[in-house]
Amino acid sequence: MLKDSESAAQDDPLREQAAQDIAFMRLALQEAQNAYACGEVPVGTVIVRDGEVIGTGFNRREQLQSPLAHAEIGAIEQAATFRASWRLTDCDLYVTFEPCIMCVGAILQARIGRLIFGCLDAKAGAVESLYKLCDDSRLNHRLPVRGGVLAQESAELLSKFFSELRHKKKSSRDTERWPGPAEGA
Repeated sequence: MLKDSESAAQDDPLREQAAQDIAFMRLALQEAQNAYACGEVPVGTVIVRDGEVIGTGFNRREQLQSPLAHAEIGAIEQAATFRASWRLTDCDLYVTFEPCIMCVGAILQARIGRLIFGCLDAKAGAVESLYKLCDDSRLNHRLPVRGGVLAQESAELLSKFFSELRHKKKSSRDTERWPGPAEGA
């Protein structure tokens, strides 16, 4: 049986890792805020190696009119360029929203060492929600995953964005509607 001091010493690295995960997820949330400010779905990503951010990204699909312009893809490209290598095995990827199939594919192809994400994506999540690709034994790379880090903050930002988007669409429909037959069209 472990003494209290031995147990505390073993817990300390876990607590330190959890604190780092929260700190880096806050940076990913800042990237998500950048997406929000640009009218993009607010998802942000940071990639970290040895405590240093080497890649960042936020959704830019509307801005670039590209289905590939997800936050994770941009951050992976930036980190690979920084490292001058496509292999990012010693890197952690932090993203505010559970990655989709495309992004998990890129994460696996880049050989990311660890994935940390915020809230679940019930409609397209490929880590826990719909698929469990990061732990699929049929694939040649698997990686540890930690979900739920600052999940509430991530979910609130997404909810706010989509609520505002629905309101804008409703307002647009209400102001741009054609008069009906009873109104003398």
